[in-house]
Amino acid sequence: MEAFENLSRGFHRKQEPFCGELRAPTGQKENPNKQRGFNQKMTDYIVRRFLLMIPIMLMVGIICFLLIHFIPGNPAELMLGAEADSAVIAALTKKMGYDQPLYMQFLKWLQMVIRFDFGVSIYSHQPVISLIAHRAEASILIACGATILFSFFGILVGIISAIKRNSWLDQVSMTLSLTLASAPSFWIGLNLMLIFAATLRWLPGSGYPGVIETGNISNLRYLILPCLTIAIPSTGLIARLTRSFFIDILSMEYITTARAKGLKESVVLIKHALRNALIPVVAVIGSYFAEIVSLSVVIETVFNVPGVGRLVVESILQRDYPTLQALLMFIAGLYVIVNFLCDIIYAVLDPRIQYD
Repeated sequence: MEAFENLSRGFHRKQEPFCGELRAPTGQKENPNKQRGFNQKMTDYIVRRFLLMIPIMLMVGIICFLLIHFIPGNPAELMLGAEADSAVIAALTKKMGYDQPLYMQFLKWLQMVIRFDFGVSIYSHQPVISLIAHRAEASILIACGATILFSFFGILVGIISAIKRNSWLDQVSMTLSLTLASAPSFWIGLNLMLIFAATLRWLPGSGYPGVIETGNISNLRYLILPCLTIAIPSTGLIARLTRSFFIDILSMEYITTARAKGLKESVVLIKHALRNALIPVVAVIGSYFAEIVSLSVVIETVFNVPGVGRLVVESILQRDYPTLQALLMFIAGLYVIVNFLCDIIYAVLDPRIQYD
């Protein structure tokens, strides 16, 4: 939590406050050329960032490929067992192509990636793309549901606490937020399972049959408890960050000036203060979303959900090179895309951000 706060504060210090919408003075028309210039800059920035993803993903692919192949252990030996004959192990290694020089293996793998073909899993013998797509469904749905919950309630509680600063409501909400943010996720998950699944029997406690595969949208109820398990501690983190940034914004001179001009308090808070306070919070939410998808192995284990996090651990233990390489590329691509979307949201919150 401290790392997120330091990162966000560092980002926040680099941004000057945006005092509402940029409009021409009263009686003057807005310059259409200026607006077109801004739109062109925005378009150029989106194109540049999209093209920049190509070398970034190439570098990620090289690093992931090397790191995976430096892991001790031979996939053929793990598949056949330690008591297998060395000649049989060598034959299987040659069949899988792992006897070739490392650069040859990389070039062959890169050609497959360009065609969006990540090969076949060594153990399940399923196409890697299909395997990841099956597992990613649960992880992405959990991440989306949890992000919506902790973003809405965390920002709402943080704003209320900042407005009611030092009141009993502020003290109670921040104490509760700190307690929730400090609670281990697996402990929260087990207690939710005990209350809502075992005792009240309102919700299923484990498993996930899938929605895309079964076509039954009611199966989403299997993901309610995992979403809550992630959202509860995350709400405390987002609430504390929002409160901190909102208090900083409310103490600035342009907020005092806006109030002195006789603007309604709701206008001051929403139009002038909220935008600036949300910019660093968006950075944290975006990073946290990608982390939930890729690293929620604990939650997936507690609720027995077949997700990406468990697939990563299984692939490492089994030395399933094709699956592990594809997973790392998927996770890296997710982080790149989320950061790209966050930059677009920054421009919506603060149009003065430059993209030269």
